[in-house]
Amino acid sequence: MIKIGEKIILEDFPLLLAPMEDVSDPPFRAVCKESGADLMYTEFISSEGLIRNAIKSKQKLDIFDYERPIGIQIFGGDEEAMAMSAKIIDAVNPDLLDINFGCPVKKVVTKGAGAGVLKDVDLMVRLTEAVIKSTQLPVTVKTRLGWDDATKNIEEVAERLQDVGIKALSIHGRTRTQMYKGEADWTLIAKVKNNSRIQMPIFGNGDINSPQKAKLYKERYGVDGIMIGRAAIGYPWIFREIKHYLKTGTELPPPTLQERIDVCKKHLQKSVEWKGNKLGVLEMRKHYANYLKGLPNIKEFRNKLVTSFEIEEIEATLQAIFNYYKGYEIERAEIEIINYHQKCSV
Repeated sequence: MIKIGEKIILEDFPLLLAPMEDVSDPPFRAVCKESGADLMYTEFISSEGLIRNAIKSKQKLDIFDYERPIGIQIFGGDEEAMAMSAKIIDAVNPDLLDINFGCPVKKVVTKGAGAGVLKDVDLMVRLTEAVIKSTQLPVTVKTRLGWDDATKNIEEVAERLQDVGIKALSIHGRTRTQMYKGEADWTLIAKVKNNSRIQMPIFGNGDINSPQKAKLYKERYGVDGIMIGRAAIGYPWIFREIKHYLKTGTELPPPTLQERIDVCKKHLQKSVEWKGNKLGVLEMRKHYANYLKGLPNIKEFRNKLVTSFEIEEIEATLQAIFNYYKGYEIERAEIEIINYHQKCSV
């Protein structure tokens, strides 16, 4: 088993759902949880927005009992704001509080937050310590290897953050300057894990998009678990497929068309329940392409889905897709890495 702090106990080699801005909301988390995600996180929340009582920031605090264990993730570059936001989060009672030190998006980095903090490890330590002193929750961190190839300081970062009291560390195998380009380098993640000083769980993140790759990286790099982000968008079944493959060495068949349509509908319904009809419909549009990936000549149907405003019309289109393609076997295509403009998954 894997422990984070005293109270969070996860099964061996847990699968974590990464915090992704404008993606990891409660509707998306719900379908991932049903498919086997062991630990999930909210979208990242601006510490300064939270203490200003910003509506969007406060809405991201919504968590539900069926999601547990769940962490709320914050970011910021000011010690006082981070400490104050930690106190606010305490009242919401998540299972843990996670700090984002890895978001590479320019609008976050230029404020001295996210991956911007990688330039100043002393500041990173102070920010982390300020949060730990202000909350009763176990504190974890998600970060990258370093700012650029010349400053891959993750080994120092891991030791110093553990020394001030974090309970787990998730590492994305790229630098900030890489953004999401190139192949994630897990060799440094493995060095952190194999460091005799490191006693906390180390979770690897980056490029895991198939059961086979999950098994290979588990065995090759020895991490305590893996965090999955973009590969789960429109394909929450990635969690159950990985778990089955690790347990049996055999592949699960891909989800049927009926299952794809059913889960897509469920995602839509939860989106509308949480955000209201108008926003729930609009926010769902970014997910359809991935739910329907692999279907030939789907463009006309997809265009209808992303231009409809009525739930009944969208559900009717989804049913029409099922009727048109039923019997067609969708092979599981390797999930593409999608760069969302102005969005962040560390």
